Amino acid sequence: MNEKIVLKNHLKVARAEKNFSQEQLAILASVTRQTISSIETGQYCPTAKLALMICKALDKKFEELFYFEEENDNVN
Repeated sequence: MNEKIVLKNHLKVARAEKNFSQEQLAILASVTRQTISSIETGQYCPTAKLALMICKALDKKFEELFYFEEENDNVN
């Protein structure tokens, strides 16, 4: 059984706390709305720079928004 570590986030919840749309957060982070959507759904892993820009825009610490989770690869 192989395990991989995946970067997860609480971005959608933190964004809702600030009443920000994906578009509003994207403007603050200098990216597209699609990029914010992709990060929220785990399809895209942000660079350190982008992650910190998002943290600043949401007034959150990195550890409050991003965390690691182990996932099992059940390949037989």
